[in-house]
Amino acid sequence: MKQVIVVRKDLKLTKGKMSVQVAHASLEAYRIAEKKYPDKVKKWLRTGAKKVVVGVKDEEELIKIQKSIPRKIPSKLIIDAGKTHLEPGTKTCIGIGPFDDEEIDKITGNLKLIN
Repeated sequence: MKQVIVVRKDLKLTKGKMSVQVAHASLEAYRIAEKKYPDKVKKWLRTGAKKVVVGVKDEEELIKIQKSIPRKIPSKLIIDAGKTHLEPGTKTCIGIGPFDDEEIDKITGNLKLIN
């Protein structure tokens, strides 16, 4: 069980802004998963609540990832309100899961970790 957050690298977010966007994605995807798959979420929490943050080149790649996520996998696209660094409506990241590792790896397994 894991959760993956996919972040756009082209936005060159500050560490603080990226942290906030990743937190939004993690929490929102978790909320969806908790309603849809409470047993999976309990297992994920019991086993350490693994989270991985990976990057994509730009908005086009982010949307491509979003469209490839099967409906059964909880996910949430984060769109910034534009109150600080970004223009309103900027798509920043996607939270995927928590869900089974193998299923998420089919979508994000080729993406590199954010460093």
